Amino acid sequence: MREQYLSKLFNPESIAVIGASKKPEKVGYAIVKNLLECGYPGKIYPINPREEQILGLRCYKTVSELLSSKEKGDPVGIDLAVIAIPASRVLEAVKECAGNNINLVIVITAGFKETGPEGLELEKKLTAFCHEHKIRLLGPNCVGVLHTHTPINASFSRGFPQKGHISFISQSGAMLVSIIDWSKAAGLGFSHFVSLGNKADLNETDFLEYAGWDPATRVILCYLEDIVDGPKFLEKAGRISTHKPIIVLKAGSSPAGARAATSHTGALAGSDSAYNAAFKQSAVLRAENMEELFDMAFAFANQPLPQGNRIAVVTNSGGPGILTTDCIEKMGLHMARFTAETSQQLRTFLPPEASIYNPVDVLADAPAERYRFALEKALSDPQVDGVIVLLCPTATTDPREIAHSILEIRKELPEKPLLSVFIGGKEIQEAQKILREGGIPCYTFPERAVAAMAGMVRYYRNSAALREKTELLKKTAKKAQREPEPHCPVYNTAQVKATFYDALRERRVVLLGHEGIKVLSAFKIPVAPIKLAKDAEEAARIAEEVGFPVVLKIASPKILHKTDIGGVVVGLENGREVKRHFEEIMHRVQRFVPDAPFYGIEVQKMMPAGMEIIIGSSYDIQFGHLLAFGLGGIYVNLFQDFSLRLTQNLEESDIDEMIKETKAYRLLRGFRGSNPLDIQSLKDTLLKAAHLVTTFPEIRELDINPLLVYEKGVCAVDVKITLSHNLVDDVHPVGEREEQLIEQFAERRS
Repeated sequence: MREQYLSKLFNPESIAVIGASKKPEKVGYAIVKNLLECGYPGKIYPINPREEQILGLRCYKTVSELLSSKEKGDPVGIDLAVIAIPASRVLEAVKECAGNNINLVIVITAGFKETGPEGLELEKKLTAFCHEHKIRLLGPNCVGVLHTHTPINASFSRGFPQKGHISFISQSGAMLVSIIDWSKAAGLGFSHFVSLGNKADLNETDFLEYAGWDPATRVILCYLEDIVDGPKFLEKAGRISTHKPIIVLKAGSSPAGARAATSHTGALAGSDSAYNAAFKQSAVLRAENMEELFDMAFAFANQPLPQGNRIAVVTNSGGPGILTTDCIEKMGLHMARFTAETSQQLRTFLPPEASIYNPVDVLADAPAERYRFALEKALSDPQVDGVIVLLCPTATTDPREIAHSILEIRKELPEKPLLSVFIGGKEIQEAQKILREGGIPCYTFPERAVAAMAGMVRYYRNSAALREKTELLKKTAKKAQREPEPHCPVYNTAQVKATFYDALRERRVVLLGHEGIKVLSAFKIPVAPIKLAKDAEEAARIAEEVGFPVVLKIASPKILHKTDIGGVVVGLENGREVKRHFEEIMHRVQRFVPDAPFYGIEVQKMMPAGMEIIIGSSYDIQFGHLLAFGLGGIYVNLFQDFSLRLTQNLEESDIDEMIKETKAYRLLRGFRGSNPLDIQSLKDTLLKAAHLVTTFPEIRELDINPLLVYEKGVCAVDVKITLSHNLVDDVHPVGEREEQLIEQFAERRS
């Protein structure tokens, strides 16, 4: 049903412009004028109670009058209403649309939630009415939409872009209008533009889905400041990215999420990290700036994808060739090594002074035929995946002739991407235009071309991996239907619920260490035995029970850095030491933090030394839970060596990638003679941690730090779990039967 609405949005048979005007300075005038000038093939009906005619079109006082007096041959109904009247009258106009069976509207008008509380209330009423009457709404506060292949220009933009295959979805109306103007000079063609406005109903995911199956679109660009429904975006983007590239410029990166966090993981995984993880998991490319966004767009829209990362460079100048080589290596690409046959052919044809190896230097006096020969050999070499051709204008070169020769060789050998860099100003402008009009991206400097090529390589690899993962999931699902798994891990969720309840009824959202360990053990994560002691005698008895040596830790949710006040003592070998240090810790706590809530001292079995890893999770309001992995202990802050993934649809292949992205991977495999560690047990623990936070979404932050990894097995030593503050009021007063309380709490959580 959504696709049907959006098809009508971009290809309506008839449009009513409510608020059409005769005055050129009015938005209603610009919309009618744009529809006429773009060549829109459908019917246009201006609506204005004070006018008889606008731009040669009969004007109607209301939509109702239009539909009651339509002439023979007119459409039975109106497919789309574009509204450009004051905000206070928009709801009334939408109600009239509903009464006349118009179920698709674009509200251009501003003056809604972006203006403050009154505007927000007005927008809520508008959205509620549209939902109730099944009207799909774009906007309010938007520029409108354009589609060059229909064609339709239902916007107040100045001018119309040239036809092409790039879709641009923008949360900024001003940026969209500016890009339309710029694209005409840049020679960039678009399939359609969408201005999202306030996203009261239709949002980026809806239009992403449309562009994904739109045959006129080869690459999808998005300028976004936020995402309305993160999990849905992740699902749709992942599906589309398997066959069509999505490039996002995400603005509004903020460290606010990291500042508010209380755990290591929360501090590492700020809100922007969640976007990075979401884009990575769905094979979406993230552009760092506008230049990179459109540099990649031009390449994707006009060039085939590279099948690898081996790049050849053809240049008439050594300096730019060396700069390009450096840039290729820095961006994770490789300089291709030609076959012996290619090198021999280049040696035979090129002057003796020319470089026949990569980069190929055809020399400053190179005519078009020399360029053509070098490009033909580079593109034909089986060990080359893509080519970048550079030109610096000299007194003996003809940039236009060379540009034409590049286009000719492109037609003869179209299988590999070919990007050009013509460095200069006025001398090469005409040649640049020739190349761009012929579909060859032409950049002013090498770095931009290399970045575009790197983006194409990255997308090729990521989309291939995503397709492979999707196919594997399908096969696994079919196999599971035929042959159910003999058994699945059985987790003790009741123990987790009871532990949460015990903390919440004391109005605590931060679990104590021994409570966190209990939660991990309920999900089959190996842990170091730990119990809470209220006095020295009890501590000694627990130490005997868990086995020496032991560690003592202060138990207080308000003391985050226990070692700073001497709240941790390690390596205690007997009961006498345990009692003495218990009393000393008590004394230090009373002296340094007398107001901190105190629950006792935890006694934990001291585990053998192992590699220290951190596994954590934090909750992102946009996308849900993030899973973090990296070097633990003191190294988490020192090296910032960690990787992140969203727990949504997390598979073992994602866990593999997470581990391999970090320096910790080299240590885990065995470094400088050390034995390899148990990576499989580590993977299992990561998956169990992800399962824990998805099973219990009320967990806002989780830190297992350190998790000790051994040659065989792993062991969680310290854990911190923070619950949602909203849950504190969900528990009943103490005094009722505990089992009933736990059950009621669990039901409320569900």
